[in-house]
Formats: sequence, C-alpha cells, structure tokens
Amino acid sequence: MIRKIFKTGNSLVVSLPKEVLDVLQLSNGDRVSVELDLGKRKIVISSVMLPLAFSGVDEAFAQQVDAFIEQYRPALEELAQCPAI
Repeated sequence: MIRKIFKTGNSLVVSLPKEVLDVLQLSNGDRVSVELDLGKRKIVISSVMLPLAFSGVDEAFAQQVDAFIEQYRPALEELAQCPAI
C-alpha cells in the first residue's frame, strides 16, 4: 500500500490505514518504536507498551495531560510553529 508524506506543524507525517492499526491493536496516543534499517532502506514501526509505573508517571496525571493535549492540540501546534523569542 502506498501512503503520502504530509506536513503537520513542524513534522512530516505518514498516516497509517485503519485496517493496519486494527490488526496491530494500535490507536491514537499509543507509543511506537521507529527504527531505521539502512541496509534495506526501510522504516520499521513496532508497538511499545510501557507501563506508566515504569516511566514514573502517575496514571491519573497522564490521562489529564492526554485530555489537555487533545483539547488544545490546534493551539499547541500553532505555538510550536512560532519562532523563539
């Protein structure tokens, strides 16, 4: 399947088809590992399941941060594009 690279904020993005996400049981906000295989000129994306306790972050706090980011994503992306003062 062929996908197009597009720009969002200061990043370039490749969207993943819903069918692939469903099979891999990935959804918005999940963490993935991105590795580069130079020999084969490939990018390998793998699911990463880090327990919050391992990362030292309280689960309730992490959920509040996720909700904040989701609610204010457009404003945060716009701020990210502003030059440093």
